[in-house]
Amino acid sequence: MFEGLLAGLLWGLDTVILGIALARAPFLSTEQAIFLSPFVSTFIHDFCSSVWMLIFMGMKKEYANVVRALKSKSGKFIVLAALIGGPLGMTGYVLSIKYIGAAYTAIISSMFPAVGALFSYIFLKEKMKLYQLAGLFVSIGGVIALGYTPGGGDVDNVVLGFFFAFLCVVGWATEAVIIAYGLKDPNISDEQALQIRQLTSSIFYGMIILPILGGWGLSIEVFTGNTLFIILLAALFGTASYVFYYKAISKIGASKAMALNITYCAWAIVFGFFILQETVSVKDIIFAVIIVGGSILAASDIKELISGSRKELKEEKKQVL
Repeated sequence: MFEGLLAGLLWGLDTVILGIALARAPFLSTEQAIFLSPFVSTFIHDFCSSVWMLIFMGMKKEYANVVRALKSKSGKFIVLAALIGGPLGMTGYVLSIKYIGAAYTAIISSMFPAVGALFSYIFLKEKMKLYQLAGLFVSIGGVIALGYTPGGGDVDNVVLGFFFAFLCVVGWATEAVIIAYGLKDPNISDEQALQIRQLTSSIFYGMIILPILGGWGLSIEVFTGNTLFIILLAALFGTASYVFYYKAISKIGASKAMALNITYCAWAIVFGFFILQETVSVKDIIFAVIIVGGSILAASDIKELISGSRKELKEEKKQVL
């Protein structure tokens, strides 16, 4: 549970640092650059993340194991998860922002843990108790309230916007469930799965999506400029976030890990305040606490906590006696 919460915290930090990179000249120079910035930044972010993982796996001398994992049946499921969650889910997210605006997209996309919990129940037989489901929906409600702005921003095409937002939700939820299935294989570690995931995503973006959109020019400009170092830093925290996210999926299941992961919305407020000196309102603080509290409740097993506390008390009594 702590690892899942840490995944959300680190993703919040990643989000804030990546936001700094997106506010720099290469991504704002022309209208085309503004349109391409989400796709290019995602490609470079995942590419940098795969490089960090290559360094990490090299230090652990795991390259041969990664290749072996990739050739296995579970490894192929992880490749599928990467394609569904990365290019499909993220592309849906970006295009949804284009058609219905960031506010509505943020609200709709925050529903992915609920859909993920449903998929986990159907395909993985993961069950959540009523109080855990209540915690999940309280957390999602907090995200919706935090992201809501009167007017909701620009809306160009409601039908297309909602379709792509739905695509994003299904993509992100499905990714977590497939990853959970792949990690059931004792011969594949969460680090190996993440290496496969990030390489698959960056290769697909670089070879398919960017050529179609004509995004390689902007990508080269970013690669050869100072903004790359900021994205490298963001990707370092993003990679650490993914490592803990995959560990949480492996240990407590996809539905609970997803519930903890959406706390990044709350942590982004904290890091935005300390790093960017952004103004934080009372509303922001209240809903941030609600998001984190609801997510912890969704991932907690009260009986386990109570029985664990009783065991600790018994041990303390024995020591005193």
